Amino acid sequence: MRKRFFNIIRCMLLTAIINHAQSFPHNSVVKYVNPLIGTAPSQTIGALKHGSGKENNAQVIPSITMPFGMTNWTPQTKNVETKCVAPYYYVDTLISGFRGSHWLSGSCTQDYGSVTLMPLPDTKKLLQVNCGSHFSHKDEISTPYYYKVLLKDFNIVSEITSTTRCGVLKFTFDNTHSGIVTVQPNSDYNEGYLKIIPERNEIVGYNPVHRIYQGWGEKAGFSGYFVAKFDKKFDSYGTYQNGQVHTGENEIFSKEKIGAFASFRLNGNKIIIVKVGTSFTSIEEARKNLEAETNNLCFDSAKDKLEADWNKMLSKIKIDGASDEQKTIFYTALYHSFQQPRIFNDCDGSYPSFAGGDSICNSGSKNYYCDFSVWDTYRALFPLYNILIPDFSSDMINSLSLKAEQGGWLPIFPCWNSYTSAMIGDHVISIIADAYIKGIVNLTDKQYFYMQQNATQLPKNYKDYVNGKGRRALKSYLKYGYIPLEDSVKESFHKGEQVSRTLEYAYDDFALSQVAKKMGKKNDYKYFLARSESYKNVYDTTVECVRGRFADETFTNNFIKTERMPYITEGTPWQYTWYVPQDIDGLINLMGGKEKFSHNLDEFFAAGQYWHGNEPDQQVPFLYTYSGEPWKTNVIVSKILKEEYSSKPGGLSGNDDAGQISAWYVFASMGFYPVCPAKDEYAVAVPAFEKIKINFENGHALVITAKGINSGKKKVREIKLNGTPLKNYKIKYEQIINGGTLDFVMERMDR
Repeated sequence: MRKRFFNIIRCMLLTAIINHAQSFPHNSVVKYVNPLIGTAPSQTIGALKHGSGKENNAQVIPSITMPFGMTNWTPQTKNVETKCVAPYYYVDTLISGFRGSHWLSGSCTQDYGSVTLMPLPDTKKLLQVNCGSHFSHKDEISTPYYYKVLLKDFNIVSEITSTTRCGVLKFTFDNTHSGIVTVQPNSDYNEGYLKIIPERNEIVGYNPVHRIYQGWGEKAGFSGYFVAKFDKKFDSYGTYQNGQVHTGENEIFSKEKIGAFASFRLNGNKIIIVKVGTSFTSIEEARKNLEAETNNLCFDSAKDKLEADWNKMLSKIKIDGASDEQKTIFYTALYHSFQQPRIFNDCDGSYPSFAGGDSICNSGSKNYYCDFSVWDTYRALFPLYNILIPDFSSDMINSLSLKAEQGGWLPIFPCWNSYTSAMIGDHVISIIADAYIKGIVNLTDKQYFYMQQNATQLPKNYKDYVNGKGRRALKSYLKYGYIPLEDSVKESFHKGEQVSRTLEYAYDDFALSQVAKKMGKKNDYKYFLARSESYKNVYDTTVECVRGRFADETFTNNFIKTERMPYITEGTPWQYTWYVPQDIDGLINLMGGKEKFSHNLDEFFAAGQYWHGNEPDQQVPFLYTYSGEPWKTNVIVSKILKEEYSSKPGGLSGNDDAGQISAWYVFASMGFYPVCPAKDEYAVAVPAFEKIKINFENGHALVITAKGINSGKKKVREIKLNGTPLKNYKIKYEQIINGGTLDFVMERMDR
């Protein structure tokens, strides 16, 4: 009792110190974040027109997590780890637990290595295979640092906060004399393991991870490990499986729908606190993470610390002249931008070797990251990191290089610590190139070798290729200068899609050429720069559109430019025609000049072809800045910001894809966008707010103003960077991070 008393006093003092030192009642921006945005079916204009199935949901969850946290805690309304099924949906009516999740935010992949806890009034509920409680959104409080809900059927109040690798859960029971908490590994392969250690007040276990896309269903070589430590002694305990309860048993494994429970006497204190440590390395490392991050940390102090951490991260951008609703949309977008990739290493640096290796590696003083949704996030998310959080970006690039060293090849789409070729392209090259060109990382010849290897070679072992190493259809691309329709690209999740692959490889070749140029590799620079013009080989001038092409150089008759074609990825030929970010001037020339280019853009938007909810044409609204009509970009971008984002649960246009859709909103709101990552310039468009201040890690700040934009002044008369007129609607990376002022001089449209 004495020890417990002093722990309570220590916790109260720590909470008071944190509240005093990190008090920000007047400057808080985290209060504007609403994690429920995007948890309901998309209701935006673009989503209703173009989306279907899972594309009609942002697929985000209300994560209570540190930025880039190893494990994200969320209420659970779906109790599976099935592809394209998120743990939480706003439209569901039952909560079946509170999950330590590794869901790829905004994705259509699968959760993995997760664990779920659930408070219940008694063991009778365990007789139900899928027990849960009704809840009301009126009883929900959802923030990045704290979640609270009333489980109406049981009259139990459940609260969650977290650290980087741990969850802290608080369950307050009604006037009952006892209560139980269950722990369940969510293995869809019936391979989970649980062990109850009553003398330590612990339930421990693991949930083996399985791959998809490459090696579908095969083990990934590691598990999600967990240690759940309770603040009360167990009155009784046991296991259960498919509705059968085994009181007194302390171990269960490799069966369908297994779980363990602990029962508690609640005569005086009706509150049960559970701290859950997680790891991808071992149960012992999960326990070490728990001790390192939560020892002597009470619920309230954990919550206050997490609130302060989020406020610090989100305060890198401050906006003025915006309504509370606009601030909610903006800061929720920024919150969604800081979800993945996730920290994969333990507190001591330990993590399982990439690609199923047996060894345990150590990241030292840096964090090792995984779950890179590369096809989506190279476009805006990683360029945003390079501006706002370059130190984080540097560690992420280092993680990609470590994967190449451990697996022998630079990964294409590294998720669940494995190789995959889930999507097309080779855009890890783009992510590395963008950071290198902007001076955020240096590259060694060894790191360059892995980038060049992806662009020029295939694994000698065919099994390695099938497993996800190397570019898909590289032989055809090198032989023809494009991927012909005869190559079905069978060793890939996305088969076919030859035209889209050609276009994206051409961009990747450009990104690699810029790396070679900066490293002084002149021959490589010329070679890859020439390859970056391969987009011309799939452009049919007779229809002013990209089109499938056979090996004999004839174009296919299977062509309707406004409909999805098998040689295009998740879109239409017209949507992909604009995907030449590395050479927009060249595309303008192909179309017959700037006037014709702008006219084609006009028709594209007038036909309703632009779909904001998917990535391939997200740079298109900014292309008018290259053809001399930037005012059209201003109108279209402003329209997208208004129509494709809202503060409602259905307020995101399609899958958020690890934050890419959200990062687009952040960039567009600030008034500039990275049309071509791996270049040091951004297209400029009118910002969304009257004043924006961006605080950089180098100590500088950029203040962006657009006075009068909220009072009818929508037309840009002039743009000034530090008092000097900005020409061509372009701004350089160095000009941004060196800080100063970027002033948009606004006037009414009728002038």
